[in-house]
Amino acid sequence: MDLTARPHTGAHRAAVLGSPIAHSLSPVLHRAAYAALGLDGRRYDRFEVDEVALPGFVDGLDPRQWAGLSLTMPLKRAIIPLLDEISDTAASVEAVNTVVLGADGRRHGDNTDIPGMVAALAEHGVTSVPSAAVLGAGATASSALAALARVCTGEVTAYVRGPARAKEMARWGERLGVRVRTADWSAAADGLGAPLVIATTPSGAADHLAAAVPDAPGTLFDVLYEPWPTALAAAWSARGGKVASGLDLLVHQAVLQVEQHTGRAPGPLKAMRAAGEAALAAR
Repeated sequence: MDLTARPHTGAHRAAVLGSPIAHSLSPVLHRAAYAALGLDGRRYDRFEVDEVALPGFVDGLDPRQWAGLSLTMPLKRAIIPLLDEISDTAASVEAVNTVVLGADGRRHGDNTDIPGMVAALAEHGVTSVPSAAVLGAGATASSALAALARVCTGEVTAYVRGPARAKEMARWGERLGVRVRTADWSAAADGLGAPLVIATTPSGAADHLAAAVPDAPGTLFDVLYEPWPTALAAAWSARGGKVASGLDLLVHQAVLQVEQHTGRAPGPLKAMRAAGEAALAAR
């Protein structure tokens, strides 16, 4: 993808699509960015759209009005056949979360989750680690491996449930150039001693690991943001470890989306984070 691609100069609309979508913080973050950048004429909405409705929705967008889209589950792979081109980053994990409707009429797809994760880790002082552990094997885990390809110099141990998930993570590791060793989920407590632990599991799935946090933990990146803190994150912080949250990831990836949709860089990280924290506190 040509990352210099920009929307039509008159394009003023963007939105997040997904199903379910009512919980999404993206409108809060993007609107805060527009306000901080003085882009008062811009709109950012959210629409409940599933895989069946997606082609019709995208075909109905006027690129003279629409700058782009944000995609959440279950649309990150479903959007790909509807695009003219995707970035190498998006292709590496077969997932697009950002679409720019170019002034040339073409649809450009990118993935800001991966660089967003790298940026969130860097904000917490993590730019290189000799090894890491990944908890879980869902869609977010593949993005975690892609991020680790940039920051981990050694082996990554993925703790998963069942041989099918183990095979899937090994395949992603081979594709992304990451040395991946898989272990059963029952042994996940063993991975908490890694210098970097990325938890990609659903809410509550890793709560039992809170009792196993070591006395001097490294860095935990827990991709959840609601409820926060998770039991694991709270125990990690209590023992003096660094913790990056799902809100950190959400804000950093949204900063990159705002830059692509508006052509304005750098995105207002502080304003977006403050808006996200306020929205979560109000729930």
